[in-house]
Amino acid sequence: MLIKIEAIVREEKLEDVKQALNDINVNGITLSQVMGCGAQRGYKHYVRGTELDIVMQPKIKFEIVVSSEEWEAKTIKAIQEAAYTGEVGDGKIFSYEIRNAIKIRTKETGYDALQSKN
Repeated sequence: MLIKIEAIVREEKLEDVKQALNDINVNGITLSQVMGCGAQRGYKHYVRGTELDIVMQPKIKFEIVVSSEEWEAKTIKAIQEAAYTGEVGDGKIFSYEIRNAIKIRTKETGYDALQSKN
């Protein structure tokens, strides 16, 4: 079984989360800069005395595919610990099963598609 983990975290936690994943030997990470909002619905910001509603927050999205429920749990724990501040807006983690993965170059499928072979 392959499991995809998506984590959306604060921008300032990028390096902490990358290091936490590196520390547990997670490979194959995809990062994206994204914008979004959760329950907090943004905040008010003042620029030259004018009030602005900032609704969409800049975030970092991690996408990781792991090979087992054990790796899923280890990966989620590492992300949670590294991304935690205790403040609203720390982010979310989603995980779900993947039906298949295919390596384009070698046509390998499933778990073999995740392995790095020359």
